[in-house]
Amino acid sequence: MADYTFFYNPMSRAQIVRWAFHEAGADYDPVLVPYADKPQAFLDANPMGKIPTIVHHHGGHDHVVTETPAICHYIAEIEAPDLLPGAHEKADYFRWLFFAAGPVEQAVTSKAMGWEVSDPQKQGMLGFGSFARTMDALDGWFSSHDFVCGPRFTMADVYVGSQIDWGLQFGTIETRDSFNAYAERVRGRDAYKAAKAIDMKLIEEMQAQS
Repeated sequence: MADYTFFYNPMSRAQIVRWAFHEAGADYDPVLVPYADKPQAFLDANPMGKIPTIVHHHGGHDHVVTETPAICHYIAEIEAPDLLPGAHEKADYFRWLFFAAGPVEQAVTSKAMGWEVSDPQKQGMLGFGSFARTMDALDGWFSSHDFVCGPRFTMADVYVGSQIDWGLQFGTIETRDSFNAYAERVRGRDAYKAAKAIDMKLIEEMQAQS
């Protein structure tokens, strides 16, 4: 048995976690979770039925981790300390990791659902304010930084990079020069390419069978 059980579907945010595993060089057992027939072992681990979910088998204990950014950071903590932030990188690392998981995710989802709050005072009740303000904040950072922590790639870039990578591919975020340049940098990672190749092959096989 590998150290990790990885419950996934390639047509989901699980692609982010596969990339994280490959960046860390961690061994994992992938368990495909069909949306229409979720295995009981998966539901036992995560009753919400959310993909991705990992189970870390360690020291005679099973540790379940859910929520994609938490999984990414956990993998770095356990398997790849070089992908963790240094003392002077922690502020940027956690700021943008949680910014992508919170305001960016909310802004993109709200726009896709057609939810808009135009009243500036009521925007203050939202975790992201407005879609434009969220995009401007990201743009401001990556216009002057190669990665989340400046010149160095960290595990935060797996999550933040995925948000921007997917957003550009599916048109859920605006095309901006800083986003395009950042996306090209993360797409050039060997681990990104290896993980993406696995998921694209699986998606192709699943579509051929449907």
